[in-house]
Amino acid sequence: MSEPLSTGAVIGILGGGQLGRMLSVAASRLGFRSHIYEPGANPPAGQVADQVTTAAYDDRAALARFAESVDVVTYEFENIPTRALDLLETHRPIRPGREALRISQDRLTEKTFLRKLGLTTAPFAGIVDMGDLKAALKQIGTPAILKTRRLGYDGKGQARLLRPEDAANALIAMDGAPAVLEGFVDFSHEVSVIAARGLTGEVACFDPGENVHRDGILRTTTVPAKLTPAQRTDAILLAANILNALDYVGVLGVELFVTPQGLVVNEIAPRVHNSGHWTQNGCAVDQFEQHIRAIAGWPLGGGQRHADVVMENLIGDDMDRVPQLARDPDTAIHLYGKADVKPGRKMGHVNRIKRSV
Repeated sequence: MSEPLSTGAVIGILGGGQLGRMLSVAASRLGFRSHIYEPGANPPAGQVADQVTTAAYDDRAALARFAESVDVVTYEFENIPTRALDLLETHRPIRPGREALRISQDRLTEKTFLRKLGLTTAPFAGIVDMGDLKAALKQIGTPAILKTRRLGYDGKGQARLLRPEDAANALIAMDGAPAVLEGFVDFSHEVSVIAARGLTGEVACFDPGENVHRDGILRTTTVPAKLTPAQRTDAILLAANILNALDYVGVLGVELFVTPQGLVVNEIAPRVHNSGHWTQNGCAVDQFEQHIRAIAGWPLGGGQRHADVVMENLIGDDMDRVPQLARDPDTAIHLYGKADVKPGRKMGHVNRIKRSV
């Protein structure tokens, strides 16, 4: 095991969006510096980072300079080109490791991995052509959802099939990309567990949060979630199982469907997660500091919650509500510094606090 990083060390972050921004802020609180690598100009994370490299992920010279300037590399999103990671790994450790990225970058690989761990997922099948889709529909039935195996987020890269006759249009929507068909799960609500594993193998989990989506985008996360004590324990144990199976270092998000038959794993995200933003005002050590602690080899925070929280994303024109939200003394506002307000774009979030006795 490598030695813990000392204050003054540099955290390299691939991606300059809002998650990279909040990781940079957390790193600075612990005395670290941050260096953002982002192809797009003027990223939100650049406003709070010590250094920004603006270059493409196929710019080998820029990647090498970036790697030499940092002490550890982490990332705020999964879909980083493999060749970029190959180069970076020759210079510095990448945390979380490559195996977690490999699995999470492909929905079919991810669901196969989860099933091998003995966890329950929605019924699924890999799809390349119409023959595959027709065969899968006979097994899985409708309603179902067809998703691209790679890329896609916030509802993108997906097509619903309410009846078998929808197959042709759904396959056209994939635009030739390999896909996976997933059967619908009859669930009462969705929860997520934000879990962390350190360099020495210690694991800490935050309380599960209850999620509400609209148009494929997370709108709110409420803590505590509606779960029985047994369901809460099961959620935390299965998250820990995934962390250990991956030999993971860092924070991981696990989305779960709550059903009468038990918990069904929807997907995993090898990074800090939107549904964990509530921890910024509900815990002594939030998910962003927890991630920095883990990848730096520091002890983890315990994950205990000191308040009930409702996190709400501010999307598009929700920014018009900020002056009103600022008048509520129990509402913490977190804005991402994005210049342009666009429909469906996450501009910030708020955490509404109800203090525990």
